Amino acid sequence: MRNPYAHIVEPLDPKEPAKKIYNLCKLGDPRYARLPFSIRVLLEAAVRNCDEFLVRKDDVESILNWKETQTQSVEVPFKPARVILQDFTGVPAVVDFAAMRDAVKKLGGDPEKINPVCPADLVIDHSIQVDFNRKPDSLQKNQDLEFERNKERFEFLKWGSKAFHNMRIIPPGSGIVHQVNLEYLARVVFDQDGFYYPDSLVGTDSHTTMIDGLGVLGWGVGGIEAEAVMLGQPISMVLPEVIGYKLLGSPGPLVTSTDIVLTVTKHLRQVGVVGKFVEFFGPGVAQLSIADRATIANMCPEYGATAAFFPVDHISVKYLEQTGRDEDKLNYITQYLKAVGMFRDFNDSSQDPDFTEVVELDLSTVVSCCSGPKRPQDKVAVTDMKKDFESCLGAKQGFKGFQVAPKHQTVSASFEYNGKEYKLSHGSVVIAAITSCTNTSNPSVMLGAGLLAKRAVQQGLSMKPYIKTSLSPGSGVVTYYLKESGVMDYLSQL
Repeated sequence: MRNPYAHIVEPLDPKEPAKKIYNLCKLGDPRYARLPFSIRVLLEAAVRNCDEFLVRKDDVESILNWKETQTQSVEVPFKPARVILQDFTGVPAVVDFAAMRDAVKKLGGDPEKINPVCPADLVIDHSIQVDFNRKPDSLQKNQDLEFERNKERFEFLKWGSKAFHNMRIIPPGSGIVHQVNLEYLARVVFDQDGFYYPDSLVGTDSHTTMIDGLGVLGWGVGGIEAEAVMLGQPISMVLPEVIGYKLLGSPGPLVTSTDIVLTVTKHLRQVGVVGKFVEFFGPGVAQLSIADRATIANMCPEYGATAAFFPVDHISVKYLEQTGRDEDKLNYITQYLKAVGMFRDFNDSSQDPDFTEVVELDLSTVVSCCSGPKRPQDKVAVTDMKKDFESCLGAKQGFKGFQVAPKHQTVSASFEYNGKEYKLSHGSVVIAAITSCTNTSNPSVMLGAGLLAKRAVQQGLSMKPYIKTSLSPGSGVVTYYLKESGVMDYLSQL
């Protein structure tokens, strides 16, 4: 079946007629210019894949008419450009493809023909555990144990990386899946089969949304949905409402990306964004680095949205340049996104699209904060931390309560460790870990931790020997800048 939108296909550059695009601006529909940028990605995928079978013209019309259909629970198909997997949830997918090859072989067919239709990347990052800590050789010992425990899985995945076409497998020790996705795997704009089109994805990890910070629309799904996409099937999704989150002002000098994301998370949980897209806009976005945007997008599952989208702007392109993308790619990415109306200038309010609802945050009002005592989304200002913890001790059992009787709140217990006696009381630290994918990719907070460690060591502070410590850099780049800046030695001492 010929694509009914073939008439809007044109070369991106007349000098390269073989490289084409579906130019959505040539639809001649004024509704397109008012669509949120995240919905434009869904629309482009529907237009490009329209075959009147899996994706119909009616589906395209439903997306174009988003302003009316967003509240009508209209289902539309979405074919992401790629799939990302991590080893826990990705191994079953590779096993299923291997089983399909077995079945085809038994039926007398060619098993080599069984491959993912949609490009897939699998990053092995969830297998390592902290069995050894606080020793110079801890990393090597933990990695040795990782390979010993997972020998069969790794051998199988290595076979899969060679056997299957359209699938890349990133080996252990490369970094956390979401950071590898940002630095290396993200295309932002695909150049495939003679067409340019927006990068988009689904992943088998709830924090897949981190890639939204780079302007790549993506979110987490179940293993069966991911496999269906790998086999060329579209995801059926309810066309979401889109909450416009307007950022104003600039953050204070002592405010970190973690402070901003905890403030945003608390705000959006109050607004109620479950099952919706959140799209960031406003001049405040231009004040945030890609690392900061990715941190905010990473926490998407904690505030309940499906995706937290930052459209591509000049800062996104600068990040791609810094992470080694070549000049040709940067040129066609910028040229394509501008041609189809998907390149954003956050300081130009005339580009602001229509949203279901708009909420605002002035970044200058954000204060230093932490979260807890049990959930990462429960923001607590640093100035209130002691008071908050003390009130939580006696509060009713729940997310903000331990229900400890007043007479037991000051109790301590003695224990022996390596021949010495120590005491523990409520609030004692026993694990100190910098391992969350929300933080380990952000240079400002990682270097901040390193500088804090440096001052602590210089002031003669040390860790209690029974505290289990660990640091998991998001990628090799993070390890590199921690070493080059001279703070890794101090972090190692703690």
